[in-house]
Amino acid sequence: MAQAPGPDGHGFVAWIEGIPGSGKSTLSRLVSQKLKAQGFRVEVLDGDEVRAMFSPELGYTRKDREFHARRVSYVARMLARNGVAVVVAMITPYETSRQAARAVASDHFSEVWLNCPVDVCRARDAKGLYKRAGEGSIKKFTGVDDPFEEPLNPDLVVDTANGAAEAGAEQILAHLRSRGFLRDSAA
Repeated sequence: MAQAPGPDGHGFVAWIEGIPGSGKSTLSRLVSQKLKAQGFRVEVLDGDEVRAMFSPELGYTRKDREFHARRVSYVARMLARNGVAVVVAMITPYETSRQAARAVASDHFSEVWLNCPVDVCRARDAKGLYKRAGEGSIKKFTGVDDPFEEPLNPDLVVDTANGAAEAGAEQILAHLRSRGFLRDSAA
């Protein structure tokens, strides 16, 4: 039977952010798999998937991106207060959105920034998005013609330019344990 991750029965929100191609989806899936293997209830809220399901009408203006982030943070908070480990994988390009998400989830929130240079992400380009942005078929693409504000005070910075995904996932799990979000007996 799946169990709540925290010693108080409360879940948490691990908000994994970074520019496109920095490894958000990959690391969130790995972290989720490892938590599930330890018997925890886990949900991944991938920004692209949530947008497609709940907010397909939203564009990529700052206002729309901030509204999308508020919607995701609200769902994450509801899940966490019901004992779920929530792993959010979302670009979250604006500091105001990150601070709003932190405020919604309060003391059960950890901001994880995947720091990866745009040139490395462009070279990866698994979805072909940087290519399309360069050709002009995608407008307001974060890291190309729309800004990504460097996080001011993330709880954890993971360098994804040089490390293996497995090592990044372990770094995130170690951080969550150090914050008291995971019971020692399940780690």
